Amino acid sequence: MYSLVSAPVLGFDLTRLDGGAAVADVLLRALALTAEDLATVAAARGDDYDRIAYWLDVDSAARGRRRLATAASSSGSAGTAGSAGATGAGTATAKAAKTDDTEDLTGRLAALERAPIGTVDGLLHLVRHDVLDWTWRRHPAGLAQIKPADRVSAVVCDAAVAAYLCELLPAETTNGLTAPWYAAVKRLPNRPIDLGPQASAVTSLVERVRNLSGPAVRKLVAASGRSRPALPEWSAAVHSASWSVFVAGRVRAGAAAQLMLVQAVERAGIPVADRAGGVWNLLSGAVQALVVRDVLDGPTLYRLLDPVVTALGPIVGQRKGD
Repeated sequence: MYSLVSAPVLGFDLTRLDGGAAVADVLLRALALTAEDLATVAAARGDDYDRIAYWLDVDSAARGRRRLATAASSSGSAGTAGSAGATGAGTATAKAAKTDDTEDLTGRLAALERAPIGTVDGLLHLVRHDVLDWTWRRHPAGLAQIKPADRVSAVVCDAAVAAYLCELLPAETTNGLTAPWYAAVKRLPNRPIDLGPQASAVTSLVERVRNLSGPAVRKLVAASGRSRPALPEWSAAVHSASWSVFVAGRVRAGAAAQLMLVQAVERAGIPVADRAGGVWNLLSGAVQALVVRDVLDGPTLYRLLDPVVTALGPIVGQRKGD
């Protein structure tokens, strides 16, 4: 399940999806909503009859996404019996079969690179209960949303899920689900994103990624390859940084930083295969560390920042010795 606490996982999925950067944009804007914005967003909600038709398409697309993910992770291998002992024309047939097998494997690997860890249901829960957690109140009968936050949730969820499943939805459905949100956004004030007390360093790294050159991307890819043998240590360091984000009360700031990184990686044009192969992990860990660099222990900070700093150079706002 997606959550703001585990924003690096959410970011890993979004950075590998066609509409991931658009989802990140919706969530970033939703994180900045205040009580003053609720009426404006709620008023933009579309007709319920139309939404029912659109969500039938969403349900079908979500099931299709799950089937694709299951097929991509299948361990089955292409048959090769036809090539045994082939000679002459049989050899040509075997070569053709081998080519087909290679293309099939390449297709499965590409699908696996894009197969998300989370689900549509997880994304919807994230919007309603994490991004809009401040709209809930506890009553004797249980939790309930303040008015008109339930309508706001619907508008945000529609836009987020339309981007999340964009390549699987009809264009009419995508447009119908996103139009109310973007109409509301035009009427909302442009509020700065809260990145916490380490905003300068976080913004510096995100902007650096956004403007990466081809050689810099190759350096990051090489750095991720060198870091792969130490993946267990990296995972432990990210866990420690994420715990620090939670303890320091910077969950929303940390999630915003990860979502901004999704957009930056997309803007930089880093190939999806490289994102899935380790570049996202490298950058995401560095961003998570920067969000809490003033409270994170030195070894963990070094472990998460060093590969990125080595590849890209010092980060503006970075403390001496980091």
